[in-house]
Amino acid sequence: QKSDGIFISQDKYVADILKKFDFSTVKTASTPMKPNKALVKDAEAEDKIFRYLKGQPKLGLSYPIDSPFDLEAYSDSDYTGASLDRKSTTGGFQFLGKRLISWQCKNQTIVANYTTKAEYVAAASCYGQVLWI
Repeated sequence: QKSDGIFISQDKYVADILKKFDFSTVKTASTPMKPNKALVKDAEAEDKIFRYLKGQPKLGLSYPIDSPFDLEAYSDSDYTGASLDRKSTTGGFQFLGKRLISWQCKNQTIVANYTTKAEYVAAASCYGQVLWI
């Protein structure tokens, strides 16, 4: 906390993660991933993200003293969507002030029989994230 506002960063967490996975001495990367590359879990992508974090340890969110500090959360679901397993998709966003601090998008673990149930599951998931924050 400073006289002109609040700055939130995860520089200590980033340093701990880099040390834990032995990335303290690697070269840095200017972007977290290659442009136009599909999001798939692979070692090369993970390596690139760690190298990006190493080069950007002081990134964070700045809240000037006069800015709103309200926590807002939004959720939505796509009832059965386009998935073959008929599971709905849950999405959620959490904002602190006007800054996005967390988001989720995943298939629900249950098969909803109606739209209201899918929306309820999405809202519960979003609420769980708010409680974690």
